[in-house]
Amino acid sequence: MGKSKTKTQKKARSTANHVAEEVYGGVPHSFVFHRGQIGKNVGQLIMDVRRVMEPFTAESLKVCKKNVLKDFVTIAGPLGVTHFIIFSKTPTSVNMRLARLPKGPTLHFKVLKYSLIKDVVSTLKKHRMHEQQFTHHPLLILNNFSSEGMHVKLMASMFQNMFPSINVHKVNLNNIKRCVLINYNAESGEIEFRHYSLKVVPVGMSRGVKKLMQERFPNMNKLEDISELLMKGANLSESEAEQDGEHNITELPQVYSGRGNMASQQSAVRLTEIGPRMTLQLTKIQEGMGEGNILYHAMISKTEEEIQEILNRKEAQLKDKEGRRKKQEQNVAQKKEKQEENKKKSLEGIKRKLAEAEEDSEVEDPGAQNNQPAAVESDDEVEYYRQAVGQEPDEDMFPSAKRRKMSSGQPPRKDRDARPPRRNGPGGKGWKQSRDGEKPFGKKPRPGGKTFGEEFFEYFSLGILRMCPTGMILTLSID
Repeated sequence: MGKSKTKTQKKARSTANHVAEEVYGGVPHSFVFHRGQIGKNVGQLIMDVRRVMEPFTAESLKVCKKNVLKDFVTIAGPLGVTHFIIFSKTPTSVNMRLARLPKGPTLHFKVLKYSLIKDVVSTLKKHRMHEQQFTHHPLLILNNFSSEGMHVKLMASMFQNMFPSINVHKVNLNNIKRCVLINYNAESGEIEFRHYSLKVVPVGMSRGVKKLMQERFPNMNKLEDISELLMKGANLSESEAEQDGEHNITELPQVYSGRGNMASQQSAVRLTEIGPRMTLQLTKIQEGMGEGNILYHAMISKTEEEIQEILNRKEAQLKDKEGRRKKQEQNVAQKKEKQEENKKKSLEGIKRKLAEAEEDSEVEDPGAQNNQPAAVESDDEVEYYRQAVGQEPDEDMFPSAKRRKMSSGQPPRKDRDARPPRRNGPGGKGWKQSRDGEKPFGKKPRPGGKTFGEEFFEYFSLGILRMCPTGMILTLSID
């Protein structure tokens, strides 16, 4: 029993995961981010809008300064993202773009007024906002979008496709905890965006009975009997009194969470605003991801001729772009062909050089082999000369034999009487060649070719130079 139960549980779990993946992949997903510099309040507004779009949005999406719109489009496809909500700020206004992936269109809105979640909640005396409300997507309510106009219908279609569709016959009412109301004012062209929390309470009973049905039990320390609570509703504030009417009372088709909300019984649906709140105004509708033709503009209106001229100009630009692209592709192909030709030529040249080098080596080897018989012949001639003449031949008579003896590796015979040249003498270090012969560097010869010592000895012998008896001072006396 245990094994069969385990197999059944695994099969049921896998089936449930498969169904969940199909359901999750079949609903729209969104990215909410900003472009450019924004302030602290607009950054908080982005976080609040992500809160509204939960659970089918990237609630922790990080945006860097270097990111461009193409980066988000690239990662949106694998993740199944279908819509972009992009906020930006100028010195005079806050703007919002709503784009449909991957080919548009893009709706441009101007945010006239907005309030954050913390601002809306701070004005409420009691608010119902908890994490369980954000586990399921909100219910979308569109109001007054039936007016004529292509831009109005396109706005309604974009807003509808942002949220998952609901089958009223199969929907579980306990999954609907929030609703988003979008109201269009045809006269002013403004769009009101509101976010509410849903609460369903039973009707047709006194305030005391209703208090007993709630989670918090009332304080009855001043009552003598429970009938006073049921009949009079003592110690209940006026804010807890029933304020429901025909506008919000309905018959529940199924059991709803909460005490007293039974099927086929009257219950009241109460809305509590939890924010954020925005007042939008459509400025223009553009094809593609913000790079196509302008389909609608709230400020500028053009005639059919102007629109046709713009289309013709756009078509001419596209043709020029296509021609440049084709020309660039041809240039790239030609460059590649030229590179291949140069590569082939270089390889052929390398092969040719290698072949020539091999041929040269083959030619040189036989010549080197033929030198040995010539040397042998020269040796035979020397031997023949010895036998015939009886003397050793001169060295210059047979040079080939001498060359072979030098190349055989025998060191030349050293002359015992040969001495190395003097380093300090003529021809050694410190001497140089000149027209007058060899002379040491830095010494100038005397006019007669005599050195200073020779002249000094000659003058001393002639009595021209004399030694002073008091010191080593030489004096010159001229007779």
